[in-house]
Amino acid sequence: MADLYATLGVPKSADAAAIKRAYRKLAKELHPDRNKDNPRAAERFKAVTAAYDILSDPKKREAYDRGEIDSEGNPRGPQFDPRGWSQARGAGAGARRGPGGAGDGWATGEGFSFRGDPSDLFAELFGEELRRAAGAGAGRSRAPRRGADVAYRLEVPFRDAAVSAPQRVTLAGGKTIDLRIPPGVVDGQQLRLAGQGEPGPGGPGDAIVTISIGPDPRFTRDGDDIRMDLPVPLEVAVLGGRVRVPTVDGDVMLAIQPGTSSGRLMRLKGKGFTRKSGGRGDQLARVLVEVPANDPALAAFLRDRQSATAGA
Repeated sequence: MADLYATLGVPKSADAAAIKRAYRKLAKELHPDRNKDNPRAAERFKAVTAAYDILSDPKKREAYDRGEIDSEGNPRGPQFDPRGWSQARGAGAGARRGPGGAGDGWATGEGFSFRGDPSDLFAELFGEELRRAAGAGAGRSRAPRRGADVAYRLEVPFRDAAVSAPQRVTLAGGKTIDLRIPPGVVDGQQLRLAGQGEPGPGGPGDAIVTISIGPDPRFTRDGDDIRMDLPVPLEVAVLGGRVRVPTVDGDVMLAIQPGTSSGRLMRLKGKGFTRKSGGRGDQLARVLVEVPANDPALAAFLRDRQSATAGA
């Protein structure tokens, strides 16, 4: 049987503090996490832990010194009931929690245990790295609170929304930024501006901007397309010609074919809203033929035409 004092490398006269220091030093060197490819180190770790389990307990140490138990904690001599000692030893190793009844038992590995403060052991085994990791974990669990978010409402002109024109915004603190309007923006859409909210210990909050697309007297939106009514003079509708058409990009000239009736849709490619996927929708102009009021010549022409048609 191994001598427990020799296993820990201390004399038999060593006090409890010396035994504890010796165990910590050896446990740090032999811990399985640091010797994954060294089976002998793992065996020695078990041995020194088992030795410490006995020598750190005053009653077990006295029994060992008197020869009443061996280096494995088994009883010697007829005065001991092996079954009763096994039960008592099991309670001491696994269930006992020190003089207060709870708090200083800790299992280490398979088939052995030791009593003591686990934070002391881990601090000794893993040193400053463990303390830094523990500090980082505590910091994460108590992360300082960020500042509050601030809500804004921004009305964007219809034309600007259609072409995703940047908008100049003045925040509560007086800071002015140029806000990029995303393609395909819709009324009520929210944009988040990171770090533009209230300050806080954990950093500033965000600004939440709700977009409101303003109305336009000439245009209405139909998905990515824009619709409008296009007044066309009677003579242009009858004879053909060109008319000026407003778009969100500015006015353009549109050719009207002779004999164009009211209700006809004229499509202007790429003059609608900017799409999320890229490109733009179209503008659909519905022709509304304008009939002049109080035009005697036109009235006479139409009466003669009506008579000729009726007599045919």
